[in-house]
Amino acid sequence: MPGLLEGKRLLITGVITDASLAFHAAKIAQQEGAKVVLTGFGRLSLVERIAKRLPEPAPVLELDVTNQEHLDSLADRVREHVDGLDGVLHSIGFAPQSCLGAPFLDAPGEDVKVAVDVSAFSFKALAVATLPLLSPGSSIVGMDFDARVAWPVYNWMGVAKAALESVNRYLARDLGPKGIRVNLVSAGPMKTMAAKSIPGFSELEEGWGDRAPLGWDSSDPDPTAKSVCAVLSDWLPATTGSMIMVDGGVHALGI
Repeated sequence: MPGLLEGKRLLITGVITDASLAFHAAKIAQQEGAKVVLTGFGRLSLVERIAKRLPEPAPVLELDVTNQEHLDSLADRVREHVDGLDGVLHSIGFAPQSCLGAPFLDAPGEDVKVAVDVSAFSFKALAVATLPLLSPGSSIVGMDFDARVAWPVYNWMGVAKAALESVNRYLARDLGPKGIRVNLVSAGPMKTMAAKSIPGFSELEEGWGDRAPLGWDSSDPDPTAKSVCAVLSDWLPATTGSMIMVDGGVHALGI
């Protein structure tokens, strides 16, 4: 029986360690029949080492989403490994320490600009960079954390995620006529490398499983990774501009 992503060619960003949500999405995608190309930033040798832990070792391309040269050359570099793309996962976010945990009112404008640039504008930048590789039926997916409310300690990263949610809607509007779907997967708190950089992350995570109607295990990435793969597949052909909530149901409750 063919896998959910049989024959799909995917570009997956944001793998830092094998605890990254992007790593688990790549793993399940390969298990479901996809050919995967990864991107890494910074310590590329580490990402290359992690890529060898996938069921099938994946090529790794360097991508700093704030570097226009990297973006401009991305399509050609991807073509060295696959002849096009059927899906892209944007799993990229960053905010300086002043934007997380520190008093919301104290963050300087320059730091906030970095958070919004890397975490929100880059979704558009990545979409544009990969557009020459995408055809009708393709799917672009971004990783989100529900920004419709103000969370403890998340502060300006929450603002950046709110911007990401808006970018998602506008991309869906503009890429829809090309037959390209654009959606976000909004996961509950997960114990990833990114989470470790959030001071007071335990405040976000604490009690989530008790509140979630389905329960929630912040150390189990598979529900989120499977949801990403579902949105990358052909099985949501008329869904775009949406936030797919993967949080055990906490978003639906008034608590």
